This record gives sequence, C-alpha cells and structure tokens, in this order.
Amino acid sequence: MKVIIGKNMSKLRVANNLTQQQVADYLGITRSAYSNYEDGVREAPMEVLLRSADLFGCDAHLLLERNEDVVDNMLVCAFRVDELSADDLHEISDFKRIVKNYMKIKRLFRDEKS
Repeated sequence: MKVIIGKNMSKLRVANNLTQQQVADYLGITRSAYSNYEDGVREAPMEVLLRSADLFGCDAHLLLERNEDVVDNMLVCAFRVDELSADDLHEISDFKRIVKNYMKIKRLFRDEKS
C-alpha cells in the first residue's frame, strides 16, 4: 500500500509543479523523509497524508487509490506556479480545503433534494 500512496503523492506533486523540498517544507519534514514516502520505502503517517491531501486538493482516502483514472481525475485541483514558499503552500492548501468542503456540501444538498 505504501508504494501506491507514494506513487499517487509523486504524481500529484509533479502535477502541481512542486518539488519534493517544497512539499517537505510545507509538511515540516525533511526532503529525504518525504522522498522515502514517495518511493514507498517508509509508510507516511496519517498527519502527513491528511496535510498532503489538503495541499493536493483531494480527499486523503484518494491517496490510497489503485485506479489511475481516479488519480488522474484528482488533478483537477492542480495549481501550477513557480517559486512558492511554504507559507504560499499553506494558503493554497487552506483554499483547496474550503473548495473541497464546499463541493461536499453541494453534493449533500443535491442528494437531499433527490
């Protein structure tokens, strides 16, 4: 499972035009620790998965997804800008979390009306 998670984290990181160092800085860990998660060498703690999901704009359970089509659909929230600081990434992560929660609420109301 850690290989699948690592592959998905890597794909989402690249799609967002982020370096391993930028993501590691955002997560408050070393680049080598983050690299070990992407390479499937070490299992990422839940807090890392949750914060990574916020940064990548997806639900954490989707990092466990084996179906590449589902992972490709996560790339809708990819945000490509060069030279982002860790503070910038926190702001982007907060915004993506708001959008993600809005979409969940919208689906709930839509389902409730059905």
